[in-house]
Amino acid sequence: MCGIVGHLGPNNPMDTVLEGLSRLEYRGYDSAGIAYVDDKSDLHFYKKKGKLANLVSLLEKEKHTVVGCIGHTRWATHGEVNDANSHPHTHGKISIVHNGIIENAPSLKN
Repeated sequence: MCGIVGHLGPNNPMDTVLEGLSRLEYRGYDSAGIAYVDDKSDLHFYKKKGKLANLVSLLEKEKHTVVGCIGHTRWATHGEVNDANSHPHTHGKISIVHNGIIENAPSLKN
């Protein structure tokens, strides 16, 4: 089952989101990802198939200045389980996460 966490506030948003995602692990998932905005309003995203620990390991390789952050654990309903299909889905300066099946996904892609 999917889970969504977001944070915009005075504490480190990435730490808050990762803590929230870790509390949702019991629900089951096959991948995890986050997107965040830095202090220059640039959008960054990271996503990994498998356990949340895989994402955390990836994030530990760089320093991050985070102003706002969203995160998601995914249970595949469309597409195979891989990094590309993990959430968040990002295009340009927009990043989204969603829960559940999007019935009109093919028409939205077109």
